[in-house]
Amino acid sequence: MNLTDLNKIAVAMVAPGRGILAADESSGTIKKRFDAIKVESTEDNRRDYREMLFRSKEAMSQYISGVILYDETIWQNAKDGTPLVRLIEQAGAIPGIKVDEGTQALPNCPGELVTVGLDRLAERLTKYYERGARFAKWRAVIDIGARIPTQTAIRANAHALARYAGLCQAAQIVPIVEPEVLMDGDHDIDRCYEVSQRVLNRTFQELRVQRVALEGMILKPNMAISGKKCAKQASVQEVAEKTIRLLRSCVPAAVPGIAFLSGGQSDEEATAHLDAMNKIGGLPWKLTFSYGRALQAAPQKAWSGKVENVVAGQQAFAHRAKMNGLASTGKWDAGLEKKAA
Repeated sequence: MNLTDLNKIAVAMVAPGRGILAADESSGTIKKRFDAIKVESTEDNRRDYREMLFRSKEAMSQYISGVILYDETIWQNAKDGTPLVRLIEQAGAIPGIKVDEGTQALPNCPGELVTVGLDRLAERLTKYYERGARFAKWRAVIDIGARIPTQTAIRANAHALARYAGLCQAAQIVPIVEPEVLMDGDHDIDRCYEVSQRVLNRTFQELRVQRVALEGMILKPNMAISGKKCAKQASVQEVAEKTIRLLRSCVPAAVPGIAFLSGGQSDEEATAHLDAMNKIGGLPWKLTFSYGRALQAAPQKAWSGKVENVVAGQQAFAHRAKMNGLASTGKWDAGLEKKAA
């Protein structure tokens, strides 16, 4: 493992004003997104859609530092035969790859899941590296409910995340470590804070046990936020302050950057929260975005599967990328959204 090179990539992934496009939707997820815009989810349509994003010059060259790809996408070529990974590199961004293989029910823990995909991961990483991937992603899913999460689920998922991260670094690939505490329930922000703290603490314990070099990784956490069904939704300022407090208590300063997931927030909410955190400032790590839906909902709608809408789709993508780029340096405000609209 060459830590200097890993650190260089990790630092580039969280460069000021830039963030990560999560374009790694599984076949099932992208089908749902395409159903919503009445587009058939064929291999060609998926390729055309992602090619539209990767050829969006303004967004990719100015605001996107890296792109997380799905296994299908990393092997695909653009319509003109150029590998999609090359398009990303040509735009000055770093190609990455989602390597987990989804979730399975966790034995003896009703309602809880564990992420799988460690078998043969070492050989898959070698192939992905040859194809151009320089970072990877693995998502653990922790649900909040009555009597969950259990310590069993937290430990099993943290252990898998750390094993994955160690294998990535051995393959000279920067791991994005994503322990996601879901915001689907009716819990309040303080319950989210308490669970997220337990999850992050256990994750960093396991990373140390597996000898993962913290300087060569990126953390992709949830924010401290109210559950979607909670009657009392926390304000933007409260989300920012509690998330910062949470991270300060759990995340070592050696980690170069934290790239948040949007986790079901609306486009503008995800941007406002990130901006408010960066306005607080004085942090040991860079805070940026690693958004999927919050970057893509608008371009998907604008594109709607039509060739004549490619430019409109790229404009919608460039706008969301720019708003989040500004938020990642604390320079966003809601007025900029209205202006563009």
